[in-house]
Order: sequence, then structure tokens, then C-alpha cells
Amino acid sequence: MNRQAGKWMGAARLGAAAVGCAMAFGASAQAWPSKPVKVVVNFPPGGAADQIARAITGPLQEVLGQPVVVENKGGAGGNIGGEAVARAAPDGYTLLMSSGGMVSVNPYIYPKMSFDPAKDLTPVAAAAKVKVFLVVKPDKMPGDVKAFIARLKADPGKITYGTPGNGSSPHLAAEMFQAQAGVSAVHVPYRGAAPALVDLLAGQIDFAFDPGIAMQHVQSGKLNMLAVGSMTRSPLFPNVPTLDEAGLKGFDADTVFGFYAPTGTPKEIVTRLNTEINKIIGTPAFRERIVAMGGDPSPMTPEQFHERAEYDAKRFGAIIRARNIVGD
Repeated sequence: MNRQAGKWMGAARLGAAAVGCAMAFGASAQAWPSKPVKVVVNFPPGGAADQIARAITGPLQEVLGQPVVVENKGGAGGNIGGEAVARAAPDGYTLLMSSGGMVSVNPYIYPKMSFDPAKDLTPVAAAAKVKVFLVVKPDKMPGDVKAFIARLKADPGKITYGTPGNGSSPHLAAEMFQAQAGVSAVHVPYRGAAPALVDLLAGQIDFAFDPGIAMQHVQSGKLNMLAVGSMTRSPLFPNVPTLDEAGLKGFDADTVFGFYAPTGTPKEIVTRLNTEINKIIGTPAFRERIVAMGGDPSPMTPEQFHERAEYDAKRFGAIIRARNIVGD
């Protein structure tokens, strides 16, 4: 065999091997899922991300034909759970449910993150736009926004508020509120929205920007909702004004929660997940559950979800720099 023929046969073998790998990869993607899928929620149980994840994973496992298991892995503003998924095999069996802040906000407030959300995670599907609601204990704080702001101005640095942690959407909402209202309050960070709500109900803190998990307590009268931190009112509380209407013009603290996968996950799997999740988001059952939290179902393509993250990064990055917000 001459040298030229040997080169040709070697190239042919490499080509055949590449085709074989591509066929095996394609077959693997088409066979997905063949085992349980894990969804890591990067905040503790009971919060908005957890509730949204569980509203979707139940129906999702029915259409996928495999168990879809939720694992809560909170801490560091969502970074612990985010890193766990970023470092997972990109095979479609490990997903992340997160607030948009982990991708759009955390790189600004954690200068030494062990992973890059924009590079190590790929958007799969948005799930819901989450509003925040300014809530207080009726027996401790005034019952309208103007009187509440006046109270904060009268007691600068003495009124406390709780959040799910530094850089979380409720924290950014509170910082935006203080900046626009010209007031100062004491931040008490928690490891999730649910623990902060517990202390608000107990009177340990004075107010919070709630991501929708306090609705039942507002309806029962245990908490008083002063305003909606969005540009639109909530259909659940049509008589409650937005902060924009209350005088803080342009106030919008909405964030989008959704699903991510490790970068490198096959496009076929991402597309399948996006399609199935969007179908679930469009059901009356999901809408009812999310609206009950004060949120809005928000189906998007992966590309639209990515664009939304970039938009949020710009607007929240401005308040982070202005208020010198750093991670826990």
C-alpha cells in the first residue's frame, strides 16, 4: 500500500468514527429521557422559585414519562445551586430553576463567582414573571404608601426589612424604593423568602417586598399590602396602587423565573423542554397557581429568555452600582 492510499484510508476511518459518534449522540438525544430528571431549585423550599418549579415538574414528568425530581440547594443568592447545575453533565438530566437574578444580578455583586452563569448555563424556558409587593404588619406600620414613606423619613435607619438575600429581586426592589423615596431602612437578609415572611408575620422585621408567597396572609388581614412594585396592578388586589402610581415614577422590579441547563446540553433536548414547559405554562391550572402568587405566566423561546436576562442585567446593574450592593 502506498503512502497516499494509507493517508486516504486513515482519513476514511476518522470520518467513519466521527459519523458514528454523531449518530450515537443524535440517538442519545432522541432517546432522552431514559431515566429521572433532576431540577435543582437554588433557593429553599416555600419560596417563589420552589413553588413555580413544583407547579411545572408534576405535569412535566407526565409528558416525559420519567420522574422529574426537585432538589432544593439554596445559599449565596442562588449561586450554590447554580454552580451545581453548571458543573453537571450536559445531558439533559440536570436542570436549574432560578430567579433571573442569579444570571442577571449575581455577576455584579459576587466578583469572584466560581462559575459564569452567562457562559456555563444555557436558557431553556422562562416560566413566570414575578412581581414584588410592599407588605407590612398592620399593627406596626401605616396603611398607605405616603404615610409609610413619612414614617421612614421620621425614623431613618431604624425601620427593618427582610429579603431572601443580598441581590435578590426583593432586595433590589427595596434598594430602588429607598433610592427613589429618599429614605433609609435596615436590611435583614435571610436564606429565602419563606424565612423572611415568617419573621415579618412574627413582627421581627417591619416590612418586606414579597415575591408573592404572602398573598394568603394579605387576604386574611395578617399583613397589609401598600403597593405593587410593578408597572401594572395585580388582578388579585385591583385597588392596591403601583409604586409608580404612588409617586415613584417608573418603578419596576419585575423579574422572570425560569429553567436553565448546563451549557452543551443538546439543542434537541433544550427545544423539547422548551416546547413542553411552554405547553404547561399555557394551561389554566398553571395560570391559576401563578396568578394566586401575584405573578404572570411568561412563555418564551430560549432566545427571548436570554434577551430578557440581558435587559434585566442592564437595569439592575445600574441600581447595584449606585447603591454599592455586594453579595453575602
